[in-house]
Amino acid sequence: MHFSIPDTQEFMDEGGNAYVGYNIHINGLFHCTVRYKQLHNLHEQLSKDLDISLPIFPPKKFFPLTVNQQEERRLALEKYIQSIGQNVAINNSEILNGFLLSAQQETIGGPSKNEILDIFLMNGSKISLNISTGEHSGQILKALCKHIELIDKYHSHFALFIIIQEDNSNIRILRKLQDFESPFITYKNMHPMGTKVVLRKSYWDTTYDIELLSDPIALNLLYIQTAAEIRSGWIPVAKEQQQHLEGLQKSGNKEEYLSVARTLKYYGYIQFAPCFCDYPQHGSRVLLAIGRNELNLRILSSEEGHEVVFKVSRMRCWRITTMQSGMEHCEDNNDCTLELSFEYLVARNELQWITIASEQAILMSVCLQAMIDELLQKCVVGSKAETVPEKSWTYIMRDGQSRITMGSPSRERANNGHSTKPGPIIKKLANKLSAVKLKKSNDSSPTVVRRTLETHTTDLDIMENNAFRMIGDDDL
Repeated sequence: MHFSIPDTQEFMDEGGNAYVGYNIHINGLFHCTVRYKQLHNLHEQLSKDLDISLPIFPPKKFFPLTVNQQEERRLALEKYIQSIGQNVAINNSEILNGFLLSAQQETIGGPSKNEILDIFLMNGSKISLNISTGEHSGQILKALCKHIELIDKYHSHFALFIIIQEDNSNIRILRKLQDFESPFITYKNMHPMGTKVVLRKSYWDTTYDIELLSDPIALNLLYIQTAAEIRSGWIPVAKEQQQHLEGLQKSGNKEEYLSVARTLKYYGYIQFAPCFCDYPQHGSRVLLAIGRNELNLRILSSEEGHEVVFKVSRMRCWRITTMQSGMEHCEDNNDCTLELSFEYLVARNELQWITIASEQAILMSVCLQAMIDELLQKCVVGSKAETVPEKSWTYIMRDGQSRITMGSPSRERANNGHSTKPGPIIKKLANKLSAVKLKKSNDSSPTVVRRTLETHTTDLDIMENNAFRMIGDDDL
């Protein structure tokens, strides 16, 4: 998860005392506002529940903070929550996800109530569910899968996404909905017009398709999504192949349709809107797609349609840079340019920074991290996530009242046991990933070109990729 605390708000409690609220953004979207003591309580519960080392929490102060001290605390809390958000064991913790869900509900949603949530399949079919606004994405997904009669063991292969599907069938993914958020609250607070919640597969390794093809409901979901991606141009198809696929559609042979589609170049990729890259030269306009353990660039400015492939295992690290134009903070990226930069092993002992300018840079980063997590999880665990039981935790509200809340029931994660503490597998995975650990920026960071005198930049810490250590001489 990409955390940031770009700014704060000042509130008054019932006693007339002022306090500071910290605005937490996750994956580029405002999520909630919390107090210092709420984050401190989260830290204490994580310390008790997880058998791993946590970063030092910013200390309390005995006297009112000056303006400079308030800014120092904001930066320290931002660094802290970025650190825990990049740790795979903490990221899968019911306590962190439950805290974020409760904080979102307290900040935006108010008391839980029942609402109708429309969820779509990729062919436009709509399913209306009566849900609670306090339910997280995993609970809504489970209810949806039960409604369409998808068997339990395949639920984790799918997820809810917020997308924009335009009249010309073009698809644009905005975000994947996570267990730390209420789909209803997140969706209702999305600004772009034409958004909708859809069901899509959530894995990157296309070999998982094989098992799903044996189940008629799962097969139909894969068929619907694949047909939509071919129709939108995400998966380019030659004329003869197109005719063959259309014939299979008319005959209703979905399994053979998927068998043919799975051989196509961009099957299993997420495609992004055209953007700009400094490779192979500055200002190159590119079409970027991520899938099959690679980041693929099609150079649109090239008459020959040049294609460049970057393997995720050869990315040593990456970072997101926010370029702000004359504003202290950006609102919904309207005044910001986002850049994804990664350091790539272009040859033995030769690293090069590649920079991509795109408003979807954070989503690109989330996709890279998810792909690497899946790659390393498969190496360590050898299978999809297992189920762990629920546990209780305490959420302190901003007004100081406390309530006991049950954690997410039967959350699925990479674990080899049923202990409430991370088992050896999840701890091994956390160590192997370094949880895609954060590291302070240094002199190897990419050069950022400022567009105007008023433009300034904000760099997130570098995220290291432990899959980089898996490569050998045969990969070079």
